[in-house]
Amino acid sequence: MATAQDENTGDPDLSGFGENAAARLKEALEKDEFTLYCQPIAALDGPERFPLGEVLVRMREEEKAMLPPGEFLPVFEHFRMMPQLDRWVVRHLARRLAKGSRIPCFTMNVSTQTLADAQFPPFVREELKAAGVAVDSLVFEIDEPDVLQNADLVARFVAAMKVVGAGVLIDGFGHKSVSFTPLRTVGAHFVKVDGSIVRKILTSELARTKLDAILRVAKSINLGVIAECVEEQEIFVRLKTLGVGYAQGFGIVQPQPIDKIAG
Repeated sequence: MATAQDENTGDPDLSGFGENAAARLKEALEKDEFTLYCQPIAALDGPERFPLGEVLVRMREEEKAMLPPGEFLPVFEHFRMMPQLDRWVVRHLARRLAKGSRIPCFTMNVSTQTLADAQFPPFVREELKAAGVAVDSLVFEIDEPDVLQNADLVARFVAAMKVVGAGVLIDGFGHKSVSFTPLRTVGAHFVKVDGSIVRKILTSELARTKLDAILRVAKSINLGVIAECVEEQEIFVRLKTLGVGYAQGFGIVQPQPIDKIAG
């Protein structure tokens, strides 16, 4: 669930984007042929029910209505246009926040290409300032593979975002392996536990052990823990019992247009 994905090493299907797919994507950006969706993130303890919400993006097509990210993000990645799309999301999210929102803070994924874009953090600062929106109302999700494989890139991005004042979240943590070094060194504000762990906490001792370890480390460094892919009430209850701070998934709220969610 992201506005950006890891770099796709295979060639994407360009057949649905015409003879000049890059030009088609540029046109879509210029004509605002995208729509922001949101999936709220529930607080398992605290006064606010939904203090956070993850921003998702859909592409509007006349014949297919809304294209899911899996159909167009690989094409953006193929043409190395993810920074342009991530800028579009920031710009329109800032405008939405300026109108007021029941959800005070939104998270959005950033691609590897955007992490490498030194001009992206200043762009974020200027867009939020122009919209009159507090910089801490935006948190950027960095995928675990980037944290593990592109440590220098991530370090520069996080440092730049700290100057801006925006938050950082490590997404999909524990999908490959539970290495706590990134949690201690990146300087993130939140960690999102991968669904492969969350889905199994009722049936797998290994999954519970991993989650317990994540919670211990997160508590020691004051890191908020979000469980993703929560699809069952029993899992929701267990997460609360274990002391997980936040939960997200189809079993709580499904993604909807951001105007419907934010009000």
